[in-house]
Amino acid sequence: MTDQLIAYHEARARGGVGCIVVQVAGVHETARYTSHVLMATSDECVPGYRDLAAAVHPFGTVLLGQLFHPGREVMESSDGSAPVAVAPSAVPTERFRVMPRALGLEEIEEIVAGYGAAATRLVRAGLDGVEVVASHGYLPAQFLSSHANRRDDDYGGSRENRRRFLDEVMDAVRAGAGPAAAVGLRISLDEHDPAGLDIEEATDAVAALAARGALDYVSVTTGTSATLGGSDHIAPDMGFANGYVAPAAARLRARIDVPILVAGRINQPQEAERIIASGQADACVMTRALICDPEMPRRAVAGELDEIRACVGCNQACIGHFHQGHAISCIQRPETGRERRYGAVVRSPAPRRVLVVGGGPAGLKAAAVAAARGHEVRLYEASRRVGGQVLLAEQLPGRDEFGGVADNLRREAQRAGVEIVTGQRVDVDLVERDDPDVVVVATGAQPYTPPVERRGSPRVVDAWSVVRDLESAPTGHVLVADSRGDWTGLGVARLLARAGRRVTLAVTGYAAGDRLQQYVRDGQLVALEREGVVTRALLRLGGVDEDTAYLESVLTGNPVLVADVNGVVVAAGGTPDSALAEALRKRDRAPIVVGDCRAPRTVEEAVLDGLVAASDL
Repeated sequence: MTDQLIAYHEARARGGVGCIVVQVAGVHETARYTSHVLMATSDECVPGYRDLAAAVHPFGTVLLGQLFHPGREVMESSDGSAPVAVAPSAVPTERFRVMPRALGLEEIEEIVAGYGAAATRLVRAGLDGVEVVASHGYLPAQFLSSHANRRDDDYGGSRENRRRFLDEVMDAVRAGAGPAAAVGLRISLDEHDPAGLDIEEATDAVAALAARGALDYVSVTTGTSATLGGSDHIAPDMGFANGYVAPAAARLRARIDVPILVAGRINQPQEAERIIASGQADACVMTRALICDPEMPRRAVAGELDEIRACVGCNQACIGHFHQGHAISCIQRPETGRERRYGAVVRSPAPRRVLVVGGGPAGLKAAAVAAARGHEVRLYEASRRVGGQVLLAEQLPGRDEFGGVADNLRREAQRAGVEIVTGQRVDVDLVERDDPDVVVVATGAQPYTPPVERRGSPRVVDAWSVVRDLESAPTGHVLVADSRGDWTGLGVARLLARAGRRVTLAVTGYAAGDRLQQYVRDGQLVALEREGVVTRALLRLGGVDEDTAYLESVLTGNPVLVADVNGVVVAAGGTPDSALAEALRKRDRAPIVVGDCRAPRTVEEAVLDGLVAASDL
C-alpha cells in the first residue's frame, strides 16, 4: 500500500466519491497473479490499509476492499519465470496459455480460510467492508463453471457441489469481517466465452447466496480474463455502448432483494442517473471515469456537468499502463497517479507573461496549467480550431468519441483564463512584438513519408492527408503501408474500406495495431475482418509503380509483391515541426518545447509534457 496509491484514493474521496472499492488483494500465496498485486495474507498489510482508511474517511467516503484469488488466471511471476497456477481442475487458460494444477482438498481449505483471515485484517484496519471477487473467470467463477471445474469430489459435478467453494468463501468472509461490516460479491453475469460460466448458473448461484442472507450487495460486471474476446469487457473501450451491462443487472435485480451495483462504460453522471432511475441498478460503479476526473461527483452535485472531463475509453494510460507494469494514469489528466507531485495547483510567486504557440494537446495543457498557476497566458493556433492531431483521430471509424480530448483540454484552458487566438500563424516577428517572458512552442509534427522508390507516376499519399480529404486517396485497390502499429494505419484502412476501396493493410509488426492496448486492438481487428480488409504482417514498403507495390519481409528481406494496386497510403507517423523553435533560438529566445515538436509520440506524452513544463514555470 504505497503513498502513491493512498494519494490517488484521497483525491477521489476529496472529489466527492461516495464509496471506494480498493483494487484486489490476494488471500493466499497462490493468488499472486502479477508482480505488483496487493496481498492481505499477513498482518503486515494492516498499517497500509489503516493509512488508506484514515485518508478517505474524513471526506465521508465508504471504503471497501476486494478479496481475490485468480485461480488459473495468472499473468506473471515476480522474477520473469513461468508462474505456477492453481485451479479446480487442470484446464488451461486460453489468453495467458497457463496450464494450472488441480487444487487438493487441503489447499482448498487453506484458501477458504485465507479469504476469512483477509477480511478480518481489512476490517481491523478500518475498512467498512469487503467484496469477494468472483467475476471475470477468477477462482470462484472457475469452481462454478462446468467447463473449468471437472472435479468428481464434493467441489465438482452437480451445481450444488460447484457452488460449495463460493458458499464456504462467503461464510468465511462473513465470519471474518464481523456483523458490522458490509460483505459484497462481484460477478460477471455473461463471460462472453462459449466455454465460460453459464449466465443462468451465475445468476442462480447469486440468488441462492442472497436467499440465505450471505450478501449485503452484488456488483455486476461482464466478461472473463480467460479469453481475448472475453477480456475485452474488463475495461471496454469506446467501441462499446455506454452502460451496456445495465440490462444484465436489471435481470438479477428482479430476482434478489439486495442492492445491485453495475459497472461497464458508465462515464458520465447523466448515464448513471438514467440507469438508476430506470430501476436497472441501485448504484453505478465508475473506474476509468474517475481516473479521468476525480472531481466528477462534486461537479455533478454542483450542476457543473459541462465542466466534467469525460473518459473516452481509449485504455492507453489506465489499463494499458497496468498491463505494462506501470502506475495508472490518464492521457487527458496526467495528474492521475502523480497526485503528490502534480495533484494540487501551486500558484507561482512571480507571475509572468507566457505565450504558447500551438493549440494541440501539449499547448492546451501547458497553457491551462500555467494560467491556473497565475501566469498571464495567450495561446496562438494556426488553424480555426484547437485540438491538433486529435481532430484527425476523431474522424477515423470508431474514434469519434476521441474528439472529447480536445474539447476537454480546451475547456480546461478557458476555465483557467487562457486567451486563445485561432487562425493565427506565429513567426519570430510576432513573438518579438508580443515580447512575452516565456515562449512555449507546441507546433506539433508534420507527416513523415519514408524514402520509397517510385517508377512511373504511382499515387502515394500520407495517411493524414487521406483523413483530411478522402478524395485525395487512390481509388480501386489501395495498399496501406503501416510502420507504426497504432491507430492511424488501422483507421485509414477502415476509412478506405468503408468508402468502397479494396484495401490491403501491410504492417511491419506481428499484427495490425500491435502497439495498441489489447482490448482496443481486439475490437479493431474484428472490424477489419468484418469490413473486408486483408492484413499482411511483417512487411515494409520498398517501392511502387503504376500497378504493383513492392514489399519486403522485415525478417528476411525477401521480396513480396502486391499486384493490381492503384496506389499506396503511407502511415509512418510524424516528424517534428521544429522550425519556429530553431528560429527563436537563433534570436536568443530559448523556448520551452513540448509535444510532438519535441519528439513525435502520442497524446499521452504531449499532455504530460505540457503539465510538466507549466508546473516548472
